[in-house]
Amino acid sequence: MWRDRRYLDLAGIAEPIIQAPMAGANLAEMAIAVSGAGGLGSLPCGTLSVAAARRELDRVRQATSSAVNVNFFCHPMPPADAARDSRWQARLQPYYRELGLAPDPSAAATRLPFDAAMCALISELRPRVVSFHYGLPEPALLAPLKAAGCVLQSSATTVEEARWLEAHGADAIIAQGLEAGGHRGTFLAHDLGRQVGTLALVPQVVDAVRVPVIAAGGIADARGIVAALALGASAVQIGTAYLLCPEAIISAPYRAALSAATDQSTILTNVFSGHPARSLTNRLIREVGPLSAEAPPFPLAAAATQPLRAKAEALGSCAFSPLLAGQAAALAREEGAAALTLALAREAKALIASLASTGSIEASRAAPVAAAPCV
Repeated sequence: MWRDRRYLDLAGIAEPIIQAPMAGANLAEMAIAVSGAGGLGSLPCGTLSVAAARRELDRVRQATSSAVNVNFFCHPMPPADAARDSRWQARLQPYYRELGLAPDPSAAATRLPFDAAMCALISELRPRVVSFHYGLPEPALLAPLKAAGCVLQSSATTVEEARWLEAHGADAIIAQGLEAGGHRGTFLAHDLGRQVGTLALVPQVVDAVRVPVIAAGGIADARGIVAALALGASAVQIGTAYLLCPEAIISAPYRAALSAATDQSTILTNVFSGHPARSLTNRLIREVGPLSAEAPPFPLAAAATQPLRAKAEALGSCAFSPLLAGQAAALAREEGAAALTLALAREAKALIASLASTGSIEASRAAPVAAAPCV
């Protein structure tokens, strides 16, 4: 049924659907469900210790023999800057007082880059796919993964980043459009004003690289899947659409906010982590952001916002929580992750068959007409 099997064969999956790795929002249970349904379930490990990552991977291996994607960050850690951190704490101090909290100067970031210890674990356990955000790790950390037979992929938000990833060893590239929920995968180009939407980005990345391309950003139903495949993607990565699944480990206020989302509910902000991420709007974003020059660089800003989030969520509020979601949040539906994966694949196949019967699919594959010269 799927004409472009490059990524399917590379990753060893039946359906071209990848459940996005969502740190803090999913663990093994969702990955197991999606992989068991023929997609590629993903396990976010960027906030886990080596021991915790092993436990989650063991859960996956005990539950399914299907392929799974294990995801990491590979950002450089910013240098220490006490004055910068003090300014950020001062900016948040009114909220600490309101919630009856005392700032903890010893609080540290929980998002850590892929390192030698994690590399040893992954080389031992050999998941089928290993993905990264913010580029790729150094060659010394990539070589053992290649030797272990892992498929390596990472996010690109521009054609330049896609070419860099291919040149540095990526086996597949996730073209992350501006619509995507969560953190922007930028590592070469940081001007948000120049970031590209999925519809424009995917075909340009497809034309620029030889490896399979995965479309991500604003894809939440069969229509988005088919559109991405028509643009030349070999698969799609879907995140927000899985957040209303029971396997998602998000708070009740987060679920309620997602259920009420519209097309204008999200915004790009750096107040939760220091790096631009698309989130549903809440109080912290409105009052401190959306983009704050005072926020320490990724991932340091989160050390000061996390206590606010924990206390507010205990009180039933998501005023200080990173409600990461894409622009298609309103299309998310409450359904089990396995059932959702199967439904998305089934509905996409039906739509392709319907379009093919009218000739629309074949017309879309016609040779492009040469552009007229500018005058």
